[in-house]
Amino acid sequence: MNFSEPDPMVPQPYKVRQIWQETHDTFSLDLEPKGPSLHSEFAPGQFNMLYAFGVGEVPISISACSKNGDGWIHTIRDVGTVTHALHQLREGDTIGLRGPFGSAWPIDESKGSDVVIMAGGIGLAPLRPALYALMESRKNFGDIALLYGARKPEDLLYTDEFESWRGKYGVQVRVTVDNADRTWSGNVGVVTTMIPRVNFDPLQTVAMICGPEIMMRYAVLELRQNGVSEENIYVTMERNMKCAVGFCGHCQFGPAFICKDGPVFRYDRVKPLFSLREV
Repeated sequence: MNFSEPDPMVPQPYKVRQIWQETHDTFSLDLEPKGPSLHSEFAPGQFNMLYAFGVGEVPISISACSKNGDGWIHTIRDVGTVTHALHQLREGDTIGLRGPFGSAWPIDESKGSDVVIMAGGIGLAPLRPALYALMESRKNFGDIALLYGARKPEDLLYTDEFESWRGKYGVQVRVTVDNADRTWSGNVGVVTTMIPRVNFDPLQTVAMICGPEIMMRYAVLELRQNGVSEENIYVTMERNMKCAVGFCGHCQFGPAFICKDGPVFRYDRVKPLFSLREV
């Protein structure tokens, strides 16, 4: 046994450095380790298990590194008992953290290709680190497009970053909402309708998708109809993860475990199971 490595089942104490509201029901936590940092790096697409003491544990994708590089930022929607407890935290509070776990977006494999990123709602949070990685080595990629949709304008995340992504890095950012109000002057409709509005070579394109499963199914269908191969489409699944190490079996997805073999999967490898809700 290697005693230098922490037990992956034991949460490590992290302090809430900062907490801020992103939308009416979504917030971000900037977490820093209490004591020497056991892990300072992660791969875009990986997740941590966040433990609210006395309440429970929940898997949350890492949405960015802290500005000084010694911690992580997690963007969380307040939709359950544990996430609500996390929402009640204040700066200086302590939580437990395990991770990072799971597979990553195919950044290195995408070099030399165009990249299409499709996100729905809070699905932009797990994809933001992929965007950062693409922009950090922008010259290694062709056209980059972000197609992002939400139910309402007030549900959109990270809107203050869009202009920088467009102007400084040349990302084609297309945003849409299902239901507009009088303040919204942008596109209205489902995110898949924006695929023809961006430039990419379907024969040399890698697509990364995160959002509600029904949105991802239609996104895959539209990308395939536009010529993108199944081998170049990646989706992320976050069903029922509990232990994060493939031990409890809650997240079994056919022969795979989402927490250990995912959450990022190449579409052709999960295609037979992707649309089966009971799996």
